[in-house]
Amino acid sequence: MTTTSRPSSTAAPAGPRLKRSLGTPSLLLFGLAYMLPLAVFTTYGLVTETTGGHLAGAYFVTTIAMLFTAGSYASMVRAYPVAGSAYTYTQRTFGRHLGFLTGWTLLLDYLALPLLNYLVIGIYLNAAFPAVPAWVWVVGSVVVVTLLNVIGITLVSSANLALVGVQIVFIVVFVATGIAYLSGGATVPNLLDPFFSGNTTLGGIAAGAAILALAFLGFDAVSTLSEEAKDARKSIPRAIILCTLVGGLLFIATAYVAGLVFPDFTNFTDTDSAPLDVMTRIGGGALFTFFTAAYIAGSFASAMTSQASVARILFAMGRDGQLPRRVFAAIHPRFKTPWLSVLIVGVVGLIGALLLPLDVAASVISFGALVAFSFVNLAVIKHYLIDQHERGTRAVLAHLVAPLIGFALTVWLWTSLSLTTFIAGGIWVLIGVVLLAILTSGFRRKPPAMDFSEEDPAPLPEA
Repeated sequence: MTTTSRPSSTAAPAGPRLKRSLGTPSLLLFGLAYMLPLAVFTTYGLVTETTGGHLAGAYFVTTIAMLFTAGSYASMVRAYPVAGSAYTYTQRTFGRHLGFLTGWTLLLDYLALPLLNYLVIGIYLNAAFPAVPAWVWVVGSVVVVTLLNVIGITLVSSANLALVGVQIVFIVVFVATGIAYLSGGATVPNLLDPFFSGNTTLGGIAAGAAILALAFLGFDAVSTLSEEAKDARKSIPRAIILCTLVGGLLFIATAYVAGLVFPDFTNFTDTDSAPLDVMTRIGGGALFTFFTAAYIAGSFASAMTSQASVARILFAMGRDGQLPRRVFAAIHPRFKTPWLSVLIVGVVGLIGALLLPLDVAASVISFGALVAFSFVNLAVIKHYLIDQHERGTRAVLAHLVAPLIGFALTVWLWTSLSLTTFIAGGIWVLIGVVLLAILTSGFRRKPPAMDFSEEDPAPLPEA
């Protein structure tokens, strides 16, 4: 095996560098904005029907599974505090080929999520202002979000504080209004029914939980900001765990109250607009108007953070040489952001939002996330126990038992996805394999090694 000489760890790092400005609170807000606390209502009708009225139970299962996977992310961030998320961890642990395919698979989710948010913004604002076509709102939101991301991640973080705050205020109002409705003489079902009841089926809960796993992409998004965190080895792991826990609790609480106030899910006027039935029942038109405003604010925040994250994944792959370096690894001389990657993501989001229907955009996001989560769990085991030869009770529990549980739960959710999702995801993976074959001259040579700017890591595996 041949290795490339690297500068010592004390030398000034070479290559483009991102601006370090984010602490744990900013990273937590970034992750929560990405997760979109009001995402409960994006798939509310669909998952409620899929689980037989046990949306809160499905969120509980997903939160437990994601906490184990978040722990694996936190472990890998301590080993490799650089941009790239699951792509970086898989590449450093299992080799360049598998790392590329993992990053490519996860890229599908990151590219789809911004356009999904743009679609939702267009749909809701068009409903509120029918005289203005949906495409006008889509174009406007793409332009604003892209400009904010080019200007800098600190500005995005500041905007997140207000936008996440609006959503949390709405959740508090929604829960309080729901409790008041239940206390005012409404028929109250069994308090455990939103979690499980006599008609609960494991298959239904798993199918719903698999869809809901997408809501937790926020902790992977946090890991993409490792090179913009003030102390990546401490702040990133904390933010990942907190993001998963806080987001999960918000999802569960909102789903639980919604399940209590509207247990008759078979009477939804329309599955896609089921939140309208819930809001109207407990708060009338005023609550639904507040919901619409808060949801638009949340979608805008999610669009900003998701576009920022995918731009940084493209930056990592460009710096690696697996995408054109001059384009994707370009850093703006003034704002110190990967501005060309941001612009490219904005163009992709605009085209997708104008051409794709909402259901198609939403159906492709699950596949790559769960595949990436699975490999991160396995990466912990290989890195710490096999490569680093860690031993002892603590190492076995933290770096074998916990990631194995996370891997098993993730695979369980992954195998519960629909056939349509597997077809769409399989096509994307096939495109990635073809691209990898081109990059490696028919797999005869290894893909380029990532240029880490933080320290002098161990050589990449040959695989």
